[in-house]
Parts: sequence; structure tokens; C-alpha cells
Amino acid sequence: MTTTPSPIDIAERILAELRAQANPENLEGMARYGIATENALGVSVPFMRALARETRAGLKRDRAAWHELAAHLWSSGVHEARIMATFIDHPSQVDEAQMESWILDVDSWDLCDQLTNNLFRDSEFAWQKAVRWTERDEEFTKRSAFVLGATLAVHDKLADDAAFVGLLELAEREAGDERNLVKKAINWQIRQIGKRSAALNGVAIALCDRILELQPDSKAARWIARDALRELRSDAIRARLGLS
Repeated sequence: MTTTPSPIDIAERILAELRAQANPENLEGMARYGIATENALGVSVPFMRALARETRAGLKRDRAAWHELAAHLWSSGVHEARIMATFIDHPSQVDEAQMESWILDVDSWDLCDQLTNNLFRDSEFAWQKAVRWTERDEEFTKRSAFVLGATLAVHDKLADDAAFVGLLELAEREAGDERNLVKKAINWQIRQIGKRSAALNGVAIALCDRILELQPDSKAARWIARDALRELRSDAIRARLGLS
């Protein structure tokens, strides 16, 4: 009679496989893109995705087991193991305490975005954090708030425009944040919301014009608004939204 390995045993096997795939040359490339490499191995994302799919299949759609395994991987502190955790865990298993704990562990923009897009976006707390985390000072927590807004604009097909107008107002309020990773996420959110519908396109453009008028001394705010306007006023976007 075979015994199914425990989640902690599977986590150790995954860590061994990740270490076997370690590639110092990839670490150099990651560093050039501003990715923290102190706890990284240089394993490719396609390899991690394939390993995550295989692991999930082996656990026979047992979401509780996925969740426990993800917790073990995250606790290892290894960069790639934490990315694997975002692939393996299931949003239905994520509670608010986990979100608050994990986001504070994030030390790199790529892990922030993987965690937000793969796991947090589909949790029941996504909209709440897209609002509340904009008030936080921690760089990756605040970035995650605006990444959530950007990805919800693409993937939440049931939300009405009014909800996204509220997120745009938060982007305007925070547009003066000069930190590069935060300002890029704010810009991303404005652009994605402004491409969601013709009505939101108009709201987003008006917001950018207002930022330029009211925040002329902020380099971050000027960049956010001008860069977003280039896309939101482009012929391609206007045609897609039926505005041409």
C-alpha cells in the first residue's frame, strides 16, 4: 500500500528540484531587471509553472493540501519557492491574515506581482485590499494595491464602472508617490481602467488632465499622467472602445 507524501515532504522535494535547476547566469539577468536575488536561485518561470501544474495534479484537486503545501514553500524564504506557492495555493483558501502576512514578506517587484495576480486577485478580499492598501506606506503593499486595481479592471467582468471610478480617485490621491515601483503600478491601474469601457476612458483621461493641472511639481505625478494619456488617447484604444 502506497502512502501519499505529506505536504511538507512534497515541499522538500520541490525545494530540491528548484535547487537542482539553480542558474547563476539567470540571477545576473534578474538583477539587471531590479529583481532581488539575495534568496533566489535563478530558476525559470516556465519550469516553475510546469512543476506547479504537475504537483497540483498529483494532489488530486485537494485545495486544502495545495494550501498547506503553499504555506511550507512560502516559509522557506526561497524566492522561487515563494513564486511556486502563488501558483499552487488556491484563492478560496486565502484568508485576510495570510494576505497581510505574505505581502509584508515580499522583497521584490516580481514576487509582488506574481502573488497579486496569481492568488490575491481572485480572493474574496481583493477589492478590499485594492482600496485599503493604497493607504499603506510599505512599498510592495502599496504596489500590490494598484496592481490589484489594474488586474481587476481586466478580469472582474461583473464589476460596474462606479467601482473603478473609486479606484481611479485613489490613484489620483497617491500619484505624488515618487517611488518607481509604486508610480508604475499607479500608472498601470489608470491605463487598465481607462481601457475597460468608453465611459471609464473619459473618466481616466479627465483624471490625468487634473493631475497635470493640480500636481505640477511632482515628477511622479507628471510621468503617471502623461504616460497614461498617450495610451488612453491613442487611435488604437479609441477604435477598440468605439470612440473613433
